[in-house]
Amino acid sequence: MPLNLDAYLGVQPDALRVFAQRAQVLAANMANADTPGYEARDINFRAALAALDPPSATQSAGGGGTLPLLTTSPRDVTATGGTGQISTAQFLQYRVPLAPSLDGNTVSSQMEEAAFAQNTVRYQAALTFLQMRFKQLMTAITGQ
Repeated sequence: MPLNLDAYLGVQPDALRVFAQRAQVLAANMANADTPGYEARDINFRAALAALDPPSATQSAGGGGTLPLLTTSPRDVTATGGTGQISTAQFLQYRVPLAPSLDGNTVSSQMEEAAFAQNTVRYQAALTFLQMRFKQLMTAITGQ
């Protein structure tokens, strides 16, 4: 019986890609903390992950779920992964500022650092889950 690796690994590879793209957006926010008129953005992680097509039993091992590529500008955040192309540009949202500055900048350094740290912990957790799945697979293959 053939093993569908996408089904075995679950949503973790796609979650890793979205976490990585969210880290880029949060880093851009932190880099522009002093830029007048810059508006902080974030990725709606739940919506991005929910938009993924669940892998079906009829898909090949390399055909996993992908988000449709919708961009409005050539500078939109996009990435190519092993199972297809995922774009989070359609899930980028402006943050509602707690206290916007007089120059129109909506970045709160403390909020961005907290969101970045939380995203990093979740990225590491997803990596750990994937690592454990591969260890289980290697154990099953080698029989040890």
